[in-house]
Amino acid sequence: EVQLVQPGAELRNPGARVKVSCKASGYIFTSHYIDWVRQAPGQGLEWMGRIHPEDGEITYAQKFQGRVTFTADTSTSAVYVELSSLRSEDTAVYYCARCSAGPYDYWGQGTQVTVSS
Repeated sequence: EVQLVQPGAELRNPGARVKVSCKASGYIFTSHYIDWVRQAPGQGLEWMGRIHPEDGEITYAQKFQGRVTFTADTSTSAVYVELSSLRSEDTAVYYCARCSAGPYDYWGQGTQVTVSS
């Protein structure tokens, strides 16, 4: 069974950074791109970028360039998104999603990131 497991919630102060994990299981970890997508309250899904765990190929959405870092750890089958200089507008649910030939075929359950002083 394919699973993408994320932590439940993170709380940070403005200006801090957060690193969210996504642990994959049930398939060959290096065989699929993983995308990061977020959804702020009352907003639609926003694509942040993607990483290929095998070769580390990364594409960042222009909006997040310079503030976001994706990494992959093949020894633990996990990918990570780290977002720095957090502001209130970064409050959102952050999802990892596995890419397939069509739409995403598996999603993590989402991590609520709250930025508040």
